[in-house]
Amino acid sequence: MKNYRSLFSIADDVHYLNCAYVSPMPNAVSVAGMKGLLRKAEPYKISQADFFTDVEKVRHVFANLIGSSEPQRVAVIPSVSYGIATVAHNLPCEAGDEIIVAHEQFPGNIYAWQVLAKERQLTIKTIAPPKTLHNRGALWNEAILKAITDKTALVALPHFHWADGTRFELAAIADKVHRYGGVLVIDGTQSIGTYPFDLREIHADAVVAASYKWMMGPYGIGAAWFGPVFDNGRPLEESWMGRLNSEDFSRLVDYQPGAVRYDVGEKSNFILIPMFLEALHLIREWGTAQIQSHCSQLTAPLIDFLTEAGCYTEDPHWRSEHLLGVRFPQTVAIERVREELGRRHVPVSYRGDAMRISPHLYNTPADIETLTEGLKAAFA
Repeated sequence: MKNYRSLFSIADDVHYLNCAYVSPMPNAVSVAGMKGLLRKAEPYKISQADFFTDVEKVRHVFANLIGSSEPQRVAVIPSVSYGIATVAHNLPCEAGDEIIVAHEQFPGNIYAWQVLAKERQLTIKTIAPPKTLHNRGALWNEAILKAITDKTALVALPHFHWADGTRFELAAIADKVHRYGGVLVIDGTQSIGTYPFDLREIHADAVVAASYKWMMGPYGIGAAWFGPVFDNGRPLEESWMGRLNSEDFSRLVDYQPGAVRYDVGEKSNFILIPMFLEALHLIREWGTAQIQSHCSQLTAPLIDFLTEAGCYTEDPHWRSEHLLGVRFPQTVAIERVREELGRRHVPVSYRGDAMRISPHLYNTPADIETLTEGLKAAFA
């Protein structure tokens, strides 16, 4: 198992198992940001072409990362909610249509639909997981598929549920949504960059993702891919760079083709864009297969321990290796778990009734051993 920890600035006594919350910044990404910060000190060195060059590189690398050969379908966005709002702003729907979401879905992929439903007289159908833990992932996916009908205008889902890592079978969901003429929008924030995501298999209509988690980038920037359904839509902002031939100030007339029109204003952020680009290059170099393999090796002994202790983790088919939700027996006090892990400097997240463990390449067996020690103490 290769040690990647030296590529980060994580303190030796910290066992950071919380990448799904905020990833630590790779050193190379920090350096790119510092170089970008200093560019503003010498603005006379910033050319007109510099406003476009790195942004276009980001489009190409992100498109490649998600299995798209059309970088012009990628927009630079400041947040998931911005990308979701763009979809809501341009969604083909009519009164009486339905929107399908998952129970306790991340709010950034909920609030826009609530507003749209109120404005357009739509109905939101929230699909809850089964009450049983047995075969939970399969039953939840079956319920979502069953809910899709000819009234479905939109299905809005994550790839993995942010609270416990349950995986949604997006390819099957996309097939049924499209059979009934609906649209599928995916929040890929908890998967893109660490788990295989391929639009050639998952025929989504829009994909949005923030960079500050699994794409190892900075906070305040992300990317969104928009399919043909949104080719003629209106952006949230009337940015000058969203106009055709924006490099030529005398010809700012029509919108840019594809998703470029949906870019956030001032997209050419000379700090965030170089950081995001460097992070994407690192992700491409590491590869999602290597990340999943590394996390699998790390967590295998932990899952064995949790199973023996009577804890619940999702069936391997319905989860990933990078995002593990753990539910404890009723005899275990969650506050005791927090206390013991906090004492050992083991950051994890607590979401609903689950503890969420999210490792990455920078983690080592020592991190898992320390986590296990803390759990043993809490269980005693």
